[in-house]
Amino acid sequence: MSHALKQVFNKDKTFRPKRKFEPGTQRFELHKKAQASLNAGLDLKVAVQLPPGEEQNDWVAVHVVDFFNRINLIYGTISDYCTEQSCPIMSGGPKYEYRWQDEHKYRKPTALSAPQYMNLLMDWIEVQINNEDIFPTNVGTPFPKNFLPVVKKILSRLFRVFVHVYIHHFDRITQMGSEAHVNTCYKHFYYFVKEFNLIDTKELEPLKEMTSRMCH
Repeated sequence: MSHALKQVFNKDKTFRPKRKFEPGTQRFELHKKAQASLNAGLDLKVAVQLPPGEEQNDWVAVHVVDFFNRINLIYGTISDYCTEQSCPIMSGGPKYEYRWQDEHKYRKPTALSAPQYMNLLMDWIEVQINNEDIFPTNVGTPFPKNFLPVVKKILSRLFRVFVHVYIHHFDRITQMGSEAHVNTCYKHFYYFVKEFNLIDTKELEPLKEMTSRMCH
């Protein structure tokens, strides 16, 4: 493994703490099953499909947490280059600007720098996935009615991290030799959200051309 790739997987570069699956739980077993499919080199389109006999919400929950951890790592590797000066607006090229909105401080969509936006985004997702009322960890505890709407919002916002990284920081990813890793993560994410219809097509627009080349 190249030094740069080691950096991508280096825990010290993680943007924030990882949400772990407790050994012995059903989620942990599902997480292992998902990882085994990837490690076996299964076609990503096949790897994202719901295994027979498993609950879709459980499968989705495991992947949302996993994507959060992976995309965190990817952003963590370029975060030193994503500054108030280099990225004063959270954007994906000249056509797309993302504004932040939440239930607390930013009740109206607000223009922020990319690093500010990313910090708020990751904090917000972390709160959601650690909320037992939304992501119950105990087997048998039903998922709430708002589970899928929350998941769709999380994944749409995580997609914006890919947009910003690909359009504004891909030279850094390439310099580090991490291009293949980031592309694989993106393909995995894309096939997953398409398989379960979790992101509106219009949200995917900024990376449409790249996606059509990468994900046949």
